[in-house]
Amino acid sequence: MSENAPAIGIIGGSGLYDLEGLTGREEITVQTPFGPPSDALVTGTLAGRRVYFLPRHGKGHRILPTELNHRANLWALRSLGVRWIIAVTAVGSLQEKYHPRDIVLPDQFFDRTSRRDQHTFFGRGIVAHVAFGDPISDKLRALLHDACAAQGRRVHNGGTYVCMDGPAFSTRAESNAHRQLGFDVIGMTNLPEAKLAREAEIALATLAMITDYDCWKVEEEAVTAESVIGHLHANVAAAKAVLAQVIPQIPVEANWPEHRALDTALMTDRKLWPEQTGEELLPILRRFL
Repeated sequence: MSENAPAIGIIGGSGLYDLEGLTGREEITVQTPFGPPSDALVTGTLAGRRVYFLPRHGKGHRILPTELNHRANLWALRSLGVRWIIAVTAVGSLQEKYHPRDIVLPDQFFDRTSRRDQHTFFGRGIVAHVAFGDPISDKLRALLHDACAAQGRRVHNGGTYVCMDGPAFSTRAESNAHRQLGFDVIGMTNLPEAKLAREAEIALATLAMITDYDCWKVEEEAVTAESVIGHLHANVAAAKAVLAQVIPQIPVEANWPEHRALDTALMTDRKLWPEQTGEELLPILRRFL
């Protein structure tokens, strides 16, 4: 593996605020046109690859899901040359077969969020509509599945992640409705990241770590922040082991379909692009200039 290869990004979820094992470790503060990212990015070399780690909620978990500046987070990673992202996220299970401490590798999303104007880089004079029928990188998900299996983790390959605003957990009526619709896990953060990663031509896959049964399972304690802490710590240890296993397996060439997602997405003629918008999106649109 070569450190000159395109970089790998890790977005850490609840409980995962740092990544051990990096050599040449340093912190980088990135200014973006969309404001500050969640925190400074930690970078270094792991298994011969340049890795950038970003704690989604900031170190110490200081940022609500609805306060997250997803555009700043994804812009910062893309500006640093990241072309693959593994998003680690805590989720609730909506189905009996998914147990706390299991890992789910979603392949679909259902959007119940309310800030969709902030979940795209485009607008301000440049229109693009990326294909999002298959929102997860199949190849990266397959690598994650192999790494989970090699670690002996209980893993489910595929499933639908329903993304809600929060910060309150679901009502029982909402939880049961999601179950009836056939959704598998529920969370508050990952869908905007997947949308923006696709627009930024980054291959993204999600490592969803189950902490609870949401609130539909009446024989279980209803989900609370306190009740998930033990599962959260176990999940963080599992996530770190899986990441260490998968990073050396990620290719050194960014030539997957996700890496050319804008080829058929841009609608606005290049001659009509506002200069300021083009400059703000330079890390994403550079190859079209």
